[in-house]
Amino acid sequence: MKSWFQNKRAQGDTKQENWIQTLAKSEDLKQTFYNNQKTNIRFSLTFLTTLVDEKIIEQSILTSLLDNDFHSIDDLKRIVPIGDIQTCNDPSKIEENLCNGYVLVTIETEEQYFGFIAAKKEIGRGITSPEVEISVIGPKEAFVESIATNLNLIRRRLPVKELIIEEFTIGSLSKTKIAFLHMEGITNQENVNTVRQRLKDVEFDAVTDSSYIVQIISDNSNSPFPQLLDTERPDRVAAVLAEGMIAICVDGSPQVLLTPTTLVDFFSSFEDYYLNWIIASFFRLLRVSAVTFSIMVTPLYVAVLTYHYEIIPHDLLSTLITSRRIVPLPPVLEAIILELTIELLREAGARLPTKVGQTIGIVGGIVIGTASVEAGLTSNVLLILVALAALASFTTPIYKMSNTIRLLRFPFLFFAYLWGLVGIVFCLCILLTHLIRLTSLGRPFLEPFYPTRWTDLQDSLIRFPFKERAMRPQYLRTEKPYRYSKKKASIKKDIDE
Repeated sequence: MKSWFQNKRAQGDTKQENWIQTLAKSEDLKQTFYNNQKTNIRFSLTFLTTLVDEKIIEQSILTSLLDNDFHSIDDLKRIVPIGDIQTCNDPSKIEENLCNGYVLVTIETEEQYFGFIAAKKEIGRGITSPEVEISVIGPKEAFVESIATNLNLIRRRLPVKELIIEEFTIGSLSKTKIAFLHMEGITNQENVNTVRQRLKDVEFDAVTDSSYIVQIISDNSNSPFPQLLDTERPDRVAAVLAEGMIAICVDGSPQVLLTPTTLVDFFSSFEDYYLNWIIASFFRLLRVSAVTFSIMVTPLYVAVLTYHYEIIPHDLLSTLITSRRIVPLPPVLEAIILELTIELLREAGARLPTKVGQTIGIVGGIVIGTASVEAGLTSNVLLILVALAALASFTTPIYKMSNTIRLLRFPFLFFAYLWGLVGIVFCLCILLTHLIRLTSLGRPFLEPFYPTRWTDLQDSLIRFPFKERAMRPQYLRTEKPYRYSKKKASIKKDIDE
């Protein structure tokens, strides 16, 4: 019996000839022939060995086809105990289904009718604790690279019919499966339509991670600020879906994207909601203060020592003079050298194996810092400031925002060297103008500060208690603005004695 591929090549079917010849060159393409003794039907199984689980073929597919009355392709759904079985007469589906882990079933008497049985091999790591968004309190589950597992983690936390999952396939070569989730009756329909349209309009060959989607569908791809928030915590995704946001899952990525977002979202850890509101508010203010300090401290050092000696307190002036009297470099060059050294140590520590990277970061920082001060290349005051700035930048819960903070210091340094404090104010004005103009899915990125929304301010720099947050975020324009009835929640239900 000739294979279906050989018959098609012999018939000269020009529509399928190219991809058939290409697929037949691959060593992992396997086609086997069998004979059902009960019905005397000869059939073949064709599959890619690298994608299918051969145990499923042996134990479920082959056993069922050989031991039961098998007359036609339509009998597959009756005799094979697998839920995902497709039948069609369209040869163009063969390439797509074979490359997605299906087994092609053909019968000699039905050459133009095909059956596809799902037998995809699932290889992936198990669910582990979060590695980036680490929390002491709360669930210890994190997303993995399997989109089916990730959707299961979300669906378990929101077991309601209102949770809608829509799937797309993106990438002309990678055929990456993407799912975006929203709550029917809560999420603003305009936001849903915008995300759906942007995902459908994606033109790219290979999408291997959710970071590709962030750069492709963002409102402003030239901005250093991320406009979609990526998280590895299922509890965070479930919570923001209930508020009216949209989640995007990408197969092969352990990060789920959330949109639309605001600048405040990147400075709030989800662990804040597991703590008392007073403690959570203190930590948020601490993070924002640390980020401001990280960006401004070295530019202020350069501006003051270059142009504004008069604002240095007299008690501190002698210390600065002592620390800089043997330093031959101007303050800006001194600051840039130290900043680049810190970035080199951080990048080296991130790229090296874990244990070696920790050693390089600690030992390298101590050795280089001490040696540079003793050699007179930098002052010990600036070394302390740069080290504190690097430490403060690590307080950002979202990794991509910490990268932005690391980058922002250098433009501020440049303008501080040009015009001192005036240059810092000028650079700050440019930054604020950019943030005011920036949007996420068409929504203001600087909300609730601009435009001001009192309701949303209750969950910004200060987190109000849950009993004061009956409304969902206003910038999401949800179809149901209220999460619960504040009047009913405030009624005392104590038993009268």
